[in-house]
Amino acid sequence: MNTEHVEFYWRPGCGFCMALRAGLQRAGVPFTEINIWEEPGAAERVREVADGNETVPTVIIGPVAMVNPSVDEVLHAVREHAPELL
Repeated sequence: MNTEHVEFYWRPGCGFCMALRAGLQRAGVPFTEINIWEEPGAAERVREVADGNETVPTVIIGPVAMVNPSVDEVLHAVREHAPELL
């Protein structure tokens, strides 16, 4: 599977989002930030994969959606589903 990017869903004021963003940047993982309060359809997309909740950070890599993942979990998913991004 060729995944073009890692989708990083976040919202302002979310400490978990800031921590994960920093960790992914340190690890060199390329990602596209999507603010669920500003991007049309973003909150709905998060609710689809988070049991109806708007829990962030949510990360989607190809077929895999992770709610509040660790940097290691994201790296594992990238290696498995989008190794070309590393």
